[in-house]
Amino acid sequence: METYEFDVVIIGGGPAGCTCALYTSRADLKTVILDKNPAVGALAITHKIAKYPGVAGDVSGEKLLDVMREQAIAFGTTYQRAQVFGIDVEGSLKKVYTPEGTFVGKTLVLATGAMGRVASFPGEAEFLGRGVSYCATCDAAFYRQREVVVVGNNHEAIEEAQVLTKFASVVHWVTVKDPQVDDVLAQDLLKIPNIKHWSKTRLTLIEGNEAGVTGVQVKPKGQAQSQLLPVEGAFIYQSGSKPITDFVGGQVAVNDDGGINVNELMATNVEGVWAIGDIRNTPFKQAVVAAGDGCIAAMSIDRFLNSRRSIKPDWDHT
Repeated sequence: METYEFDVVIIGGGPAGCTCALYTSRADLKTVILDKNPAVGALAITHKIAKYPGVAGDVSGEKLLDVMREQAIAFGTTYQRAQVFGIDVEGSLKKVYTPEGTFVGKTLVLATGAMGRVASFPGEAEFLGRGVSYCATCDAAFYRQREVVVVGNNHEAIEEAQVLTKFASVVHWVTVKDPQVDDVLAQDLLKIPNIKHWSKTRLTLIEGNEAGVTGVQVKPKGQAQSQLLPVEGAFIYQSGSKPITDFVGGQVAVNDDGGINVNELMATNVEGVWAIGDIRNTPFKQAVVAAGDGCIAAMSIDRFLNSRRSIKPDWDHT
């Protein structure tokens, strides 16, 4: 199997990874992005973005990500489609294993995001990005004076439902059980006038057409028939966002919520390894936040590698 050497190996081609690559390449560090699939990340499936700084009007997440990727490549980044199945972070050189070969880096950046979940309901995968969303903060404004549904009773679902109440005419909140009476967040949500709570109810189907979601079928406990809710947006938080860390193998410290633990410079507990973007399980999963992480990590990496150059000669970049 071929071995490829770089100054910076970045796993993940989302806004965090692309921004980090842009800055490290600009700093003349030999950089590679390993990206499993550019079409499946959180930004790539976002239908419209209207508030990314410097971007006028609406743009699809896929288009914005294309621009970010192309910009990093223009500065010298190598972009490689590859499925990472393991890493080895012991020693000064970090190894990343893929079917395309082993990528060895003086530094390693984990930027695989937090969409580690599979579709839970019929129609969820089909209409993802066309009415099905995992981010109310990203998409709520597109449902002004429209009906939407939020599925889930974890704190992520509750907080996202609160965001939606500022825009949607009705927010249907579907939970399989009653929220706890001492759950302050849930009880505050129930007091909002445009919340319609469907307790002890299951979502059974997401319906739609070429334009996107047109409704959902829900089945309250004890009822024989499902009921149609005429919503245009379905926000699914049945299992919550999960950082994609399966390839890490416990080699890097994580927080209680599953996010990679980092310091203020995005460095992990392992020297030479950084983590950026939603893999940290940040409370604000926004493209601009992920991009900021990437910038911070890149400048930290540049400082780290510069401090080592007097000890270990640089690789030949030709």
